Amino acid sequence: MVRYAKEHKQVTRQRIIEKAGQRFKQDGIDGSGISTLMSDAGLTNGAFYAHFTSKDDLVAHVVAEELRTQVARYGTLRPGRPGLEDLIREYLSPEHRDHPGLGCPSAALLDEVGRCEAGTKQAYTDGARDIVAEIAARLAPEDPKSARGTAIGLFTMLVGTLQLSRALADGKFSDEVLERGIENALALMG
Repeated sequence: MVRYAKEHKQVTRQRIIEKAGQRFKQDGIDGSGISTLMSDAGLTNGAFYAHFTSKDDLVAHVVAEELRTQVARYGTLRPGRPGLEDLIREYLSPEHRDHPGLGCPSAALLDEVGRCEAGTKQAYTDGARDIVAEIAARLAPEDPKSARGTAIGLFTMLVGTLQLSRALADGKFSDEVLERGIENALALMG
């Protein structure tokens, strides 16, 4: 009986984290109250504190999980530079731009993460380091450290380009930003 309860609690906690990740990316951290987050997970507000000490605690867990999931997904891409090119084209696609709730937490939440507590910033920092390391390993498998600067440049270019494309009311201009972003990222790859 205790074993079921423990497993059930972990499954419930994971569901809260996943649903909160989608909601945060869609509506923002500040735009997502606990009641909405718990409703998304099919739970009552009272259940929240059985899993998290505060909303900040949840945010840190969501950021960490979102970035872990993103890095794990990179492992499903083709090896090396071809997989990195696939990533660039997928990341800077109209589909990714138009569905922030399903996409990258960086492009959706970066401005808010910068205003979060230390635990969330640390979770983001750890995840960003992992993303940069993954990009660097694809750029220079024999010496990833040598590609770290380029990897940081690519990561920041992708996130900034996607953020800008989402902010534009002019669809043609937004598409142009994505297209030029792909060209620039591929050029930076060398």
